[in-house]
Amino acid sequence: MKEKIKQIENEILGFDITKTMFEGSAEDLKQTQITQPAIFLHSVAMAKALGSDFKPQMVAGHSLGEFSALVANGVLEFEDGLRLVHQRALAMQDACDKTAGTMAAVLGLADHLVEEICENTPGVVVAANYNCPGQIVISGTNSGVKLACEKLKEAGARRAVILPVGGAFHSPLMESARIELENAIESTKFLNGICPIYQNVTASEVNDISNIKENLKLQLTSSVLWTQTMERMISDGLKSVIEVGPGKVLQGLFKKVSKEIYIEEVKL
Repeated sequence: MKEKIKQIENEILGFDITKTMFEGSAEDLKQTQITQPAIFLHSVAMAKALGSDFKPQMVAGHSLGEFSALVANGVLEFEDGLRLVHQRALAMQDACDKTAGTMAAVLGLADHLVEEICENTPGVVVAANYNCPGQIVISGTNSGVKLACEKLKEAGARRAVILPVGGAFHSPLMESARIELENAIESTKFLNGICPIYQNVTASEVNDISNIKENLKLQLTSSVLWTQTMERMISDGLKSVIEVGPGKVLQGLFKKVSKEIYIEEVKL
């Protein structure tokens, strides 16, 4: 079975990603065409480790994580999910090569103030990731993000720090990547899931396949409404969370929204 999966990965990606993940250098893993499939594979493997009897009641994923969430709830087959993630990574890298851009983390400022400053800053600057209350990532042109950071600090932000990323993800600068991903999504088979997914673009429960596809198409140029997603899932009855992915970042974000959430650990 392992050999079959490895063969599938190699055919889709065109290289031995398992070897790169375990034997590659840190620089290798920083390349987006490797990073995205590697994170996807890690996340799906952790989800599979929960056993065939595990049936989530709702799923969500932050940005790239939305694809592994769609595999976890049965909307995408593993191979199709990996293929889409690979195409997404290549399209995003191509968009970065075409138009320079960057992102910055903003801490300690109300959402509406961040949004207002972004709107009034020359160039392309948008609120890209709503990670948790008081933590937003902005995205756009290099000059626009730099100027916005200065304005945000003047407005009282505790921190406004440029991130070491290769492009302006979740902003209008990803339009060419959105078009490429849209075409890939249209040629991919989507299935009825076992539970709803709360998608980045809407932060609300989605079950209908056509709606899932449309939201996924918009993801690269839209904000990741993660704060709103966590709040909506909790209001819809979420009591416990299992994070299947590298690290424990999302667990920490959930705790910042609700101290009552129970965090379940994956036992490998």
